[in-house]
Parts: sequence; C-alpha cells; structure tokens
Amino acid sequence: MLQVRLASYGAAYFFVAGIGLSYWSVWLQSRGVDAAEIGTLYMSRQFVTVAATLAAGWLAHRLARQRPLMLALAIVATATLVALEWAWGFWPLWVATLVWGAAWHPLLSLGESAVVTATRQHALDYGRIRIWGSVTFIAGALAAGFAVAGAGVPWVLYLSILGALLLIPCILWLPMPQRDAPPGEPQRRPVAARHLLRQPAFLLFLAAVGCTQTAHAVLYSFGTIGWRAAGIADGTISILWAEGIVAEIVLFFFSAAATARLGVTGMLLLGAFGSVIRWLLMPVFGDWLPALVVLQALHALTFGATHLAAMGFLQRAVPASAMTLAQSLYYGLASGLPMALVYQAAGVLWERFGANAYFAMAALSALGLMAAVALARRWNGQSLLTE
Repeated sequence: MLQVRLASYGAAYFFVAGIGLSYWSVWLQSRGVDAAEIGTLYMSRQFVTVAATLAAGWLAHRLARQRPLMLALAIVATATLVALEWAWGFWPLWVATLVWGAAWHPLLSLGESAVVTATRQHALDYGRIRIWGSVTFIAGALAAGFAVAGAGVPWVLYLSILGALLLIPCILWLPMPQRDAPPGEPQRRPVAARHLLRQPAFLLFLAAVGCTQTAHAVLYSFGTIGWRAAGIADGTISILWAEGIVAEIVLFFFSAAATARLGVTGMLLLGAFGSVIRWLLMPVFGDWLPALVVLQALHALTFGATHLAAMGFLQRAVPASAMTLAQSLYYGLASGLPMALVYQAAGVLWERFGANAYFAMAALSALGLMAAVALARRWNGQSLLTE
C-alpha cells in the first residue's frame, strides 16, 4: 500500500507533464503567439519556477508539515489552468504562465523529496515507483495527441485541468517525510543551502545533471512543431513521445540492477554520452520517421539514466533531514535556471536555424559529460554531510 501511495502522486503529476511537453506549444500557437514568443513564455516560466522552487523548498524544510503548502500550490495551479480558457495573445498568457510556474512546478521537488525519503527509509526501489509517472506521462501524451486529432487543440487545456484536479487527492494521500529526531535523541542543527553549495561534488552534480537535462529544451518546446512541419500525423507524434517514455520505463524497471552495476556516476556518464549522440543526430535524421523511432528510444539514457543518477546521488550524498532542501536546489538550480535560459535561446535558434538548433543541445550535453567525468573522479559515493 505504501508503494501505491507514493506512486499515485507521480502518476497524477506526470499525466499533466505528458500533455504539456508534447502539445503545450501547439496550444500556445493556437492562442496567437509565435516561436520566439513561445521561447519567451517558457523562459519566463522557468525563471519563476526557479525562485518558487527554491522558496518552497526552503519553507518546507523549516515546516513541521509540508502538506498544507502543497495543497495550496495545487489549488492555485488548477485555478490558473481554468483561467487560461479566457487568455489570448502574448501578455495575458505571459501573466498566467508566471502564476502557473510559481504554483505547479515546486510540487515536483516537494513530492520527490517525500518519495525519495520514503524509498530510503523503507528500502524500496525508487525506479519501480517512478515507473508509474512515466506510464501516465505516456497516457497524457497519447490523450493529448488523439484529442487534438479528434476534437481540436482546446482539449490540450481541458485534459491538463483534469490532471491537476487529480493531483489534489493524491497530495492528501502522500506520506510526508518525518524530519524530527526520534524521542530521546537530541535535535540536530538543520542543514542550510550553503552547506550543500560549498561542496564541490554537489556543484559538479548540479552542472552534470543540469546540462544533460537542459539539453532537452529544443525537443520539449519545438519537437512537436517540427514533426508536424515534416508531415508527421498527430497520432504518430503522440506515439513517438510515448515510445521515448516506454524506453525510459524499461530502464526504470531494471534501475536497481543497472545502478548496482554501473554506479551512480556511471549512470550519469551514460546519460550524458547518450545525450551528445541523440542531439547530434536529430538535425540530420529528425524528419525521417524510422530514424526518429531509434532516436526517441535514446530517451532512456538522456532522461532516464540521468534522472536515476540524480536521485541515486541525492539518496547517498544528502542526509534525510535535508532531502527537501536538496531536491529544491536540484530542481531549481540544475533544472529550472538552466532551462529558463536555454528555452529562450531555443526559441531564437529554432526561428533562425530550424532543426539545426539541436546542434547547440549537443554542445551543452558535452559540457554535462565533462562535469560527470569530474564528479566521478571526485566523489567517493558517500554522504557529503554528516547526519
């Protein structure tokens, strides 16, 4: 039952993510914004996401209970989606995007902190729990694609509202981490962000994961638009998105064995190397469907292996009492801030160079690979801080 409670949160959250990553740019186009403006919207959202994620993590780290904070964020996010039904043009969408980024995206780091803490405390396989988020990501991407093909682009928003509503009961059911010392044990001095950010290994971790994950920016923001321009049908596009996640699911199913064999840094190196290869080949073969099938399968490495490495690093390198804070730093500084900058660049690059924008993502992945090599040489696999 504990596994079901943990998995349900990710399942609801990633259903919305599957819709958004595959078809949100198409919905924005339908509301009168161009490619450069889409990049600006994504960048603006990411900057707000960084600040909100760090602030929510800091607040949750100091609260005895973080469930009320998560509920408040989920309610605001859902209300924002409903309000988007009446938003047209760049500026109304920009305001709504800022509110959405501030409310929705911190829920990922807060939820992951609860899941990662529980998997460590109860010796559970994180990958087997995270699988269900990938399954519902597929469901969201497929639902969006077939809804657009059958009923029109507005259904991207309607399905997102449904997913956001489903997250609220999952928050009520999610077991929250207990950070108080057991009776009879002295209270320890709380870990602060500066304690983690002074650790060279933690900074190398942020750089390696950040560069590798951020390199998905062109695909996430313009992948569907590019495939549609190449004449690929909406139903097929949804299947392509789903295929990448199926490959990710296969890796997650064998995550414990893969991590035991390669180690955390080995998984990180695998993800970064796969990312370099994937984005180098996308401009060359990105409009040829048979090649796209192969390139989408590499998502198992570029996202899956990198994410597993990130969670494995945090499990081993960070005390349980600091997990919420560490997750917020990870999602804010390794994912949110770099993605904010690269989303804007992606919009400009796509408008000027089209699919050749993927070459810039390959260069970014190469930086991630170098940081991963440096981390493998420096970190011994142990906690960076004492409990």
